Amino acid sequence: MDTPDNWRKSSYSGPGDGDSCVEIANSPTRIAIRDSKTLDGATLTFPTEAFAPFLAALKSPPLTPR
Repeated sequence: MDTPDNWRKSSYSGPGDGDSCVEIANSPTRIAIRDSKTLDGATLTFPTEAFAPFLAALKSPPLTPR
């Protein structure tokens, strides 16, 4: 994925520490995520169909050790 030019900040970014968040950009086939404090840093990229399961995994409770 080339460097996207359509970055947008998470809707959870608000007043106060709203600069400590993530930004997302999308293309027809990929979705990219970056740290809003490190704009030139590394990005995570996902195929579009893998992004929703990724978010669901982040929201699910952690696994408990057996």
